[in-house]
Amino acid sequence: MKIYLIDGNNLIGKIKSVQNIHQKTKNQSRQNLAKILDKYFSDKKVKVHLHFDGFENDPISSAKMKIIYSNNKSADSEIIKEIDNSKNPKLLVVVSSDSKINNYAKVNSCETIKSEDFAKLILKRKNISEEQIQKTIAENEIKKLFGVE
Repeated sequence: MKIYLIDGNNLIGKIKSVQNIHQKTKNQSRQNLAKILDKYFSDKKVKVHLHFDGFENDPISSAKMKIIYSNNKSADSEIIKEIDNSKNPKLLVVVSSDSKINNYAKVNSCETIKSEDFAKLILKRKNISEEQIQKTIAENEIKKLFGVE
């Protein structure tokens, strides 16, 4: 089974509507990204590890993914550690635009996808437009404001 290792902050920067929210509140943009990825991977038999820099503030729920915070380290170093600890790196798909991570992944026989290409793939595959993401973000903000989940 393939395991996707996703550099979350890097991917946020490649989806315009999520990036705009990130400038206001990091946690909300992370939640929105998790929902988008849950939808994308819902019909796939894969594991997904979504990596974020820093510490967990508000928990993010996900049906499909393991969400990993780097705490005092960088998410990049945590992704590299996962590659190093993998029994079969050929099953890993690393999603990042960081050349250091992608080069390390390639040297270790991992598949790599640049974040901008993966963002296009997500939006195209699920036929999601930036406007639909904006609508979902607005709905999530309203739900949060009124304490509805």
